Amino acid sequence: MTPDPLKLPWPHAPIHKLTEHGVYMITAGTFKKLPLFARPDRLDLLERKLLEIASQHAWQIEAWAVFANHYHFVARGCPASAALRGMISRLHAESARELNRLDLKEGRRVWFNFWDTKLTYEKSYLARLNYVHQNAVKHGLVSAAHQYRWCSAAWFERVTTPARVQTIYSFKTDRLEVPDDF
Repeated sequence: MTPDPLKLPWPHAPIHKLTEHGVYMITAGTFKKLPLFARPDRLDLLERKLLEIASQHAWQIEAWAVFANHYHFVARGCPASAALRGMISRLHAESARELNRLDLKEGRRVWFNFWDTKLTYEKSYLARLNYVHQNAVKHGLVSAAHQYRWCSAAWFERVTTPARVQTIYSFKTDRLEVPDDF
């Protein structure tokens, strides 16, 4: 019996899949790229909501960076993780409601869209960890990633070995296709 070619594994599939449940890089931008989270208390709000909601949905955030008009994060799912789309929808809804309440702008549209990339190659995963950690440097906000308060770089450098930090930070990011024209 001849095997069905549609049921055979893709011959170029990655050998080292990161997890069965997936690791994703997410990028989202505000409506019309407006700097709605420009103040420190607004950035605190967005960062807090991201970490709280991800935890409540059983997503492990491995790198994050939040800015006045966008954010990036890398997250790992597990069998208990809720749907990623639902987590992001809740993050956007709750952060928008709270921001609009603080700004007295009820009903204002805050978020425009989000982009997700499932990471299946280890080098791609490591490069994106570096990209997220270094994003504040890329945008000219700080000269060293750990100086940016609303990013995981300082935490990462504190909790992992210097060799691991050096390894992650050595991965090139210039060829990554990440929507980041903010």
